[in-house]
Amino acid sequence: MSFLRRVSGLSLRDRGKTPGVGFVKIHAPWNVLCREAEFMKLKMPTKKVYEVKQSSSVMEKINTFISKVTDPLHPNVEENRIENVKHLSHPFSREKQHLFDLSDRDSFFDSKTRSSIVFEVLKRTKCTKAKFSMGITSLLGSGAYLAAYPLHDGDIDGENVEPNDRKLLYEEWASYSVFYKYQPVGLIRKYFGEKIGLYFAWLGVYTQMLIPASLVGVFVFLYGCVTVDDDIPSMEICDSRRNITMCPLCDRVCSYWTLNSACGTARASHLFDNPATVFFSIFMALWAAFFMEHWKRRQMRLNYEWDLTGFEEEEDHPRAEYEFRVMQKSLKKEHKAQKKPTGESSVKKWKQTVHSVMRGQKMSEKEKLTCRDRCPAYMTNMVMMLLMIGVTFAIVFGVILYRISTKAALHMSSNPTTRSNVRLTVKTTAAIINLVVILILDEVYGAVARWLTELEVPKTDKSFEERLIFKTFILKFVNAFTPIIYIAFFRGRLVGRPGSYLYVFESYRMEECAHGGCLMELCIQLSITMLGKQLIQNNLFEIGIPKLKKLIRYIKSKRSAFQEEEREKKLQRYETDFFLEPFAGLTPEYMEMIIQFGFVTLFVASFPLAPLFALLNNIIEIRLDAKKFVAELRRPVAARAKDIGIWYNILRGVAKIAVIVNAFVISFTSDFIPRLVYQYMFSPDGSMHGFVNHTLSYFNVSHFQNGTAPLEPEILGFSVDICRYKDYREPPWSPTPYEMSKQFWAVLAARLAFVIVFQNVVMLMSDVVDWIIPDIPKDISVQIHKEKILMVDLFMKEEQGKLQVLDNLTVDGEKENSSAHSPQLRPRAVSHTQSNSF
Repeated sequence: MSFLRRVSGLSLRDRGKTPGVGFVKIHAPWNVLCREAEFMKLKMPTKKVYEVKQSSSVMEKINTFISKVTDPLHPNVEENRIENVKHLSHPFSREKQHLFDLSDRDSFFDSKTRSSIVFEVLKRTKCTKAKFSMGITSLLGSGAYLAAYPLHDGDIDGENVEPNDRKLLYEEWASYSVFYKYQPVGLIRKYFGEKIGLYFAWLGVYTQMLIPASLVGVFVFLYGCVTVDDDIPSMEICDSRRNITMCPLCDRVCSYWTLNSACGTARASHLFDNPATVFFSIFMALWAAFFMEHWKRRQMRLNYEWDLTGFEEEEDHPRAEYEFRVMQKSLKKEHKAQKKPTGESSVKKWKQTVHSVMRGQKMSEKEKLTCRDRCPAYMTNMVMMLLMIGVTFAIVFGVILYRISTKAALHMSSNPTTRSNVRLTVKTTAAIINLVVILILDEVYGAVARWLTELEVPKTDKSFEERLIFKTFILKFVNAFTPIIYIAFFRGRLVGRPGSYLYVFESYRMEECAHGGCLMELCIQLSITMLGKQLIQNNLFEIGIPKLKKLIRYIKSKRSAFQEEEREKKLQRYETDFFLEPFAGLTPEYMEMIIQFGFVTLFVASFPLAPLFALLNNIIEIRLDAKKFVAELRRPVAARAKDIGIWYNILRGVAKIAVIVNAFVISFTSDFIPRLVYQYMFSPDGSMHGFVNHTLSYFNVSHFQNGTAPLEPEILGFSVDICRYKDYREPPWSPTPYEMSKQFWAVLAARLAFVIVFQNVVMLMSDVVDWIIPDIPKDISVQIHKEKILMVDLFMKEEQGKLQVLDNLTVDGEKENSSAHSPQLRPRAVSHTQSNSF
């Protein structure tokens, strides 16, 4: 600690002890703040103030009108008010302190800037007692210190609480009573730093953009509700006079059934499988493009307002784990070198040893971990990632077997109600099982991804974070969407046909889709998974787990024995903050929103209400996260950032994949393409009458394989010779019985053509949106250019002032010399012209 005082200039004070824990409070004096602000190139406001004007009077009037209309929606904080003037900012310099307003030194550097400066010093400061040391990160990693955290500004509730930014955030941001208001993004940035401020700004933009998507999704759903009674295929399925006998859905225990028993499923499928869903898919693809462009413009505006223009992230300090591995590598090399017999003299060996000791840390800095050092970790990563993905596939396969076996068991039930609700029971329970498995594996995969990233030993925190994000995203994305992808694209397509079904383990017959298609089952799986993750994982876990951890830390601190003493003495701020949950980074917050973005965009053709549920969740999520950051977490060290980093690229990737996925969902999962093909190629009158019969093939029941025919063939009250099944195949009386018919190939060609056309048209439209909308708003571009001109003028005036002072001093010196009549020669004074040319 004395070394830290001497080298870094920080002020350290030992504080009172909570039982079992001691505290050291670190403070940075003014000279240290100035020095580090210059090193970190922090932009600070100067005395120069300029007027911020709109690009045109029309835009100014429009913005004024919008601000008046939305004034009740703005939080009551100073940072949120629109000002017409702005301070010119410049990287802080000790030589140019006269440019800055230093009348109040206590408030010139705010609390989040001070804490980031202190933490930067602590990370950079080395200890001389050890040859290989890494500052505060190594001390935290080794357990010498339990935690290092900035202090919150003050209390958020209680009597006689002084006004502070934390209390203001709690009242105007973390309260559910202000759910309809905008977020005070400026105050969030002021208190938590730019990185966290950008996250909540992005979350706010995403939530706002969900409003139009939700309205259109509700319109599409209502359109399905209004037109369900006019849907001809649904009417034909529900028509009891048709009396179409369908083939059994499973072997032996399942019997023949009539098509009109699927009336409810067919009508429900129309709510999500109608022509409006195609429009909605195109709309959501363009919505994603608009959202990305809108965020880029919002991000540039925030960069200007937060003085981040021109900011470039510098390389982070090496992580403690990386330097420890480098130390091990260096020591291993030294140990091998000492073992090798050499002909060097003892004097030379002694000189090398002294030289290595004198060089100390510099010796380890030359060493670095190569690909060869990391090769075992890379191989482990590859094997474990494939293994985890294989585990996900195996569990999905297990749920498939559960559905098949449960369906057969329920068909054997003597209860007629149970037999009539077999499909609904199996769908719902399987979806719930998938949800539980997804929630469990999410936690497992998060821990596995962190362990695999630690094996790689990334050099910097940024590299560690990006690798962790990539692994976590891959595992959680596969975990969340594999069951949905199976239902959308594989279920009902690997079945075979009556008399030649496909079996798993020679006993489990692959499951079929309902006659209304797999889209309804896809909707059930998607809704249960999405709502379950949002309610259980994103909300209940975020509330319950931090409180449980806080209780455990409270118990471990053994404060119960000092209960009476603590009643007499109020805990200090550093003690209160110690019992809060440590800040674990923004990765979990971003991850849950990215997965939600996948639910909203990837399969939106099957579930148009997904944006609405996402909007309702995010309204709660914003206030829940706000309360967590303000009241439940220790204050994180403020970090500068000008964008959301790798998350933007992941968003763009998901948006691109969504176009392809929705094209395949519309083409292969829904009945949109078969209906179009029938209406324009095979319908006698150009209508949808006869479509259901067109999609059903014939099967002679005498062609059942041995042991697969129904045990109760006359359950319908009559003997069945021919049953129907959904497929495009030739009838048994054809020269090529049960072969694919020409209708199958016509529908397949139309489906593939639709995928190609839809994908290219929608992506072209998205690129046009990207090209039309500029990334930088015009008024921001003008203001940035104006700032550059003003900065040049400011420095030119400063130089001119210095030259004028120099000229005055020169003239005064000449006058003094001439009045003294000194005969001595003197050097010639530098003229004004010469100084300017220099």
